[in-house]
Formats: sequence, C-alpha cells, structure tokens
Amino acid sequence: MSGLPLAGTTPTPTPPTPLSGAVGRRDALTRRIRLLTGTTIAWNSVEAVVALAAGAAASSTALLGFGLDSLVEVSSAAAVAWQFAARTHARREARERRALRVTALSFFGLAVLVTVDGVGSLAAGHPAGTSAAGLVLAAVSLVVMPVLSLTQRRAGRELGSASAVADSGQTLLCTYLSAVLLVGLGANALFGWWWADPLAGLVIAALAVREGRAAWRGEGCCAPAHTDPDRPAPAGEGGDGCAAGCHCCA
Repeated sequence: MSGLPLAGTTPTPTPPTPLSGAVGRRDALTRRIRLLTGTTIAWNSVEAVVALAAGAAASSTALLGFGLDSLVEVSSAAAVAWQFAARTHARREARERRALRVTALSFFGLAVLVTVDGVGSLAAGHPAGTSAAGLVLAAVSLVVMPVLSLTQRRAGRELGSASAVADSGQTLLCTYLSAVLLVGLGANALFGWWWADPLAGLVIAALAVREGRAAWRGEGCCAPAHTDPDRPAPAGEGGDGCAAGCHCCA
C-alpha cells in the first residue's frame, strides 16, 4: 500500500528521459530541414523561370546562367528532400551518401555551366541588354538565400547531416551568384562593363568545384556528442561538440 498515492494527492509526473528529449529534438530538426528544402525548391523553381525568361528577352548570358544554376539548386534540394522523406532515422542515414553524391554532382554541374557561360561571354564580347526584372531578381535572391542557407546549415550541423550541410553550401553559393549577377547587370547597365560578370562567374565556378569536392568526400557528419553547456567538450571535440575535422563543422 505504501507505493500507492494518498487520496487527494496528485501523482508526480515522470520527467522525460534524456533519450526521449534527444529523439524529440531530432524529429523537430528533421521537420525543419524538410520545410527548408521545400522552400528552397519552390523559390528556385520561380527563380529559374524568371531568370530564363528575362535572360532570353535581354540576350543575357549571365541571367541564363543564373537560371540554369537555379535548376541545379532544385536538384540538390530535391536529393536532400528525398533523404529526409524517409520515415525512420535509420533509413535517412542510409540515404545520406547518395544524397551527398547528388549534391556534389550538382556542384560540379554548376561549375561547368558557369565556366561555359563565362568563357562564352568573354569570347563573344557582346554586351547584353539591360533587364530590370533581372536586377530585381538578383537583389531579392541576395536577401532570401543567406537566410535559407544559414538556417539549414545550423539545423544540419545539430542533426549531424552532411547532406543538409552540403545543400546549405549550394544555397550559399547561389547567394554569391546573386551578388555576381547584380554587380554584372548593374555594371553593364551603368558603365558598359560587360566583362565584369563573366570574370566573377569564373571565380564562383572555382568555389563550386571546391564545395563539390567537400560534399563528395563527406562520408557522414558528427552530431554533437554532448548537450550540457556546463560540461567542457571532451578531447577531440570542438567547442560546439563536433569532432575535429568533421565535415559538418568545417
């Protein structure tokens, strides 16, 4: 009888275990990444349509290249969405490597597209017409993309997903391309500097190759090993709980 609660008293609720808390946090991060990748796919689909239409109207190789980049971004985000569509954490981990491969190949494809576009623009030497739609698109993308990239990177690092982190790098690269596009279109419209955009595009292509190599080598990601802010990080971990040399923490 001593184990039964006394009449008129409220039993003390059993506190959640650390394991249940960790699983709940992991599920919340998974839902966040699903939402972010869905937003990325939707935004880049609209971006591709606007950029390709504006590029064709103005004969702008920069805008056409930006539109093609948006399509590459959609493929990368779709690979991560496919990974996180799995119902269980184990199946999502099993899909990780294939999602990373798709992301890496998307980076390489982007590098090729931007390089061909940049070299072609330099070789032709014919400035494109001005495009108000292109300038607005580049400016809006320059605001939207960093927010998406940073939010997904934080969620991916905490969850320990190399593919989500790699896709956030793809989104960040789109930010750089937006800046290049804005500068290139603006310089062409204001000063007639037609060569500014293709030269900067070649630099972006080199960055894309670097990000693609990092994604291709990423065999996984180290989730934080401890969550107690009062306990020092164990030997071999960084201040955020990631092991030294971890792809996600780079």
